[in-house]
This record gives sequence, C-alpha cells and structure tokens, in this order.
Amino acid sequence: MREYDLTNARWRKSTYSDDNGGECVEVADGVPGVVPVRDSKNPGGPALLIGEAAWVAFIRAC
Repeated sequence: MREYDLTNARWRKSTYSDDNGGECVEVADGVPGVVPVRDSKNPGGPALLIGEAAWVAFIRAC
C-alpha cells in the first residue's frame, strides 16, 4: 500500500460547504492518483484518500 505525505498539501474548502461553521469538507489538489478529503473542523485528523476515477464519478453525480 502506498503512503502519501500530506504535510504540505494545499487544502481548499468544498464549494458545497457553507460558511456558518456547519459541516465542511476540504479537498487537496495535486496529489497523484488520489483526491485527499478531510473534515475542515478537524484539520489535524485523518484524511480519506479517494481514487481519481471514483472522485470524478462522485462529482459528476452531484
């Protein structure tokens, strides 16, 4: 299994997230082969690593 170093990842808030402190998701771009996703309320917590093809299918379905 491949390991990813997300220490210097550039996270951005999802456009589907609100600004009222509610449920917010952040994604990081530029990580080859995967799209890291994390909870913006817990930036030091775990990140989900979603395969690029699965992410594209998810976004298209939204």
